[in-house]
Amino acid sequence: MKDIYRLLKEHYGYDSFRPGQENIINAIIKGQDCLAVMPTGAGKSLCYQIPALFLPGTALVISPLVSLMHDQVMKLKEKGIPGAYINSTLTPRQTELALKRASEGRYKIVYAAPERLSSPDFLSFALKAELSLIAVDEAHCISQWGQDFRPDYLRIGEFISKLPKRPAAAAFTATATDKVREDIINYLSLRSPFEAATGFDRPNLYFALKSPADRIAAVCDCISRRSGESGIVYCNRRAEADRLAGILKSENIPAASYHAGLPDDERRRVQDGFIRGDIKVITATSAFGMGIDKPDVRFVIHFGMPRCLEDYYQQAGRAGRDNAAAYCLLLYDPADYYIHKTLISHMHEDDELTDSERRMKVEAAQLRLDQMNYYASSKTTCLRRRLVGYFGETTPYQCGNCSVCTGKDDPISSIRSGLDDTDRELCEKLRSYIRSAARLAGVPVYSVAGDEEMQRIAAEKPSDTESLRKIRGLSEMTIRRFGDGILSIVNEHVKIQNV
Repeated sequence: MKDIYRLLKEHYGYDSFRPGQENIINAIIKGQDCLAVMPTGAGKSLCYQIPALFLPGTALVISPLVSLMHDQVMKLKEKGIPGAYINSTLTPRQTELALKRASEGRYKIVYAAPERLSSPDFLSFALKAELSLIAVDEAHCISQWGQDFRPDYLRIGEFISKLPKRPAAAAFTATATDKVREDIINYLSLRSPFEAATGFDRPNLYFALKSPADRIAAVCDCISRRSGESGIVYCNRRAEADRLAGILKSENIPAASYHAGLPDDERRRVQDGFIRGDIKVITATSAFGMGIDKPDVRFVIHFGMPRCLEDYYQQAGRAGRDNAAAYCLLLYDPADYYIHKTLISHMHEDDELTDSERRMKVEAAQLRLDQMNYYASSKTTCLRRRLVGYFGETTPYQCGNCSVCTGKDDPISSIRSGLDDTDRELCEKLRSYIRSAARLAGVPVYSVAGDEEMQRIAAEKPSDTESLRKIRGLSEMTIRRFGDGILSIVNEHVKIQNV
């Protein structure tokens, strides 16, 4: 049987785990329930994918990200992992075929939306299948006191209780207060779970606050400093997102807007274009980004203040998932606070809640807004200290990587790569090749190689397959499919430079 380190190297191209991953993986492999609170970019999916590869049977992953399951399964296949998804985007015939193949044990991982759990066909499959584990992604959605409550999540515990042989259940979330963690354990009926919190701090992210007189000009200036890099601009209103996208396009920046008011096919087109790299900047409402696995997002700008720090940190955390330096800018206007405050006062008016329940929800939302405003108006306290402190952690008084600590609202020089001119030239050649190769293969660029891997290749200049295998982050599948092309570009570049 393969050990977890061999699986890690073969499928993911890494020699070591990130902090916390190995303990979570070992707990699941031993059959122990688990609650893992891990920030965006910390490698949550690997914590259930490695056990799924290690254990006999099929892992079931319950996720609310219906529109993204196709991409997740495609990424699995790029890593040589057979997977499938069951959700409302499939036709009845496609669903029947996927369940048949899953019943035959042809998949190591099956993604399913929570509303599928009550389907007779799906339940029939689950009752007969050899389920190696059940992973619940975005587990905070189960808490009625969280900001992303989804009623379908309340069915998960009942579903698990019906299984004739209960596998280990593992819940994963990026943001969870003590109350939400308690709800996750109770509603999923987790049995003496191994609890892991890998830390909320993301040292590679530079946090900045700015209160410009002209927010549009500030956005344009920030993006122009990062020509060709991928980023997201979050807006509180759809009209803002549409207007900003138009302005950026008029400046010859490949941009597009994304919000719930767009047709499904348009949103899919924008999302796919962003993942491929054809669209560099997305201007979006909070409808965009949940579950987006694009490691090379170099900046996230908030055009206005979000409603709570949970939302802010989750959205800002979509930058720098490759662990390379990234920039998170919040443009603060005190008027945003009063707009949110007015909206909160009318929250849940149409919900079937008692007066006491409605009052509790409004008070909780107001408290979250006050904490967000406290952060956004900070002038003397380290932003990272305030941010992770909200989630119950402490950091040094001065982090040295935020606008309060450095006095710089844009540390553009510290974000640029340390490669020399010839290495940067090689890096661009590699980017061009990998974009073309990924498009021909019908896979996202990041599933072949991200910016961090391309910079390592450019710096180390591997000359053969064995030396290419030593590049951290390149999976065996990537090397088999694209290694010859990468080596050809590197060797040709070296030859030209030597001449």
